[in-house]
Amino acid sequence: MTTTQRLRALALYKELHRLGRDYDPSYDFHGKLRKLYEKNRNLKDETEIDRTLAFGEYIKNETLALYSLRKYRHLKRMYPPTSTDR
Repeated sequence: MTTTQRLRALALYKELHRLGRDYDPSYDFHGKLRKLYEKNRNLKDETEIDRTLAFGEYIKNETLALYSLRKYRHLKRMYPPTSTDR
């Protein structure tokens, strides 16, 4: 693992850990995150490491999208429906 890959992995872990604070506690986001990182900590092939980091970025983006959707739905429920909404 190169130094840049290591720094990328640590930054991604920190970002995902922060995102996991808002996740439902029953899902055990932090536990699953830690298991995935521990499972992949012995990877040596640089292309495999890059692929795994890209998958982590995908998970981060999908989690952000879910949070945005949840906030949008909450805001939509706060206002009474208009004649154009259905």
